[in-house]
Amino acid sequence: LTQDPWRAYQIHPDHRVAGWVGMDGVIAARDGRILLVKRNHEPAYGRWAFPSGFVDAGEVVEDAAVREVREETGLEVEPGALTGVYKNMTRAIIGIVFRCKITGGALATNNEATAFHWATEAEAAEMMTEAFAIRVLDALRSSAIPAVRSHDGVRPL
Repeated sequence: LTQDPWRAYQIHPDHRVAGWVGMDGVIAARDGRILLVKRNHEPAYGRWAFPSGFVDAGEVVEDAAVREVREETGLEVEPGALTGVYKNMTRAIIGIVFRCKITGGALATNNEATAFHWATEAEAAEMMTEAFAIRVLDALRSSAIPAVRSHDGVRPL
């Protein structure tokens, strides 16, 4: 007798999926600056952000953080504390943010990032939308409890 192990996880036709799962790797230097990348693709083409992307099917969330940071920066990182979970209510994306520590590699522009900037908290707040800048502030605080927030893609709700 064989059973489909995923049967219990199938979604009822009357329910909608919560959304896509993305992750962000916030990399802080010893002096408190945060690594920002200038995006070379949508969403937010040409804007400053931290390394981020979607978690692939079958991929462990922490592994997605390592992969996305490597793809966008050339750096190898070790994910540390989970600092927040954020829901973009307009795009149905759930973002999971880790504070990451650099363990190797070297910054290199590529087809995903055209430039890098080590930003202070104040610079990050000016260079990013409020919904994303708050992720930086949450990642820098020393609380052991991750933030849980919702936003509309621009501003926290």
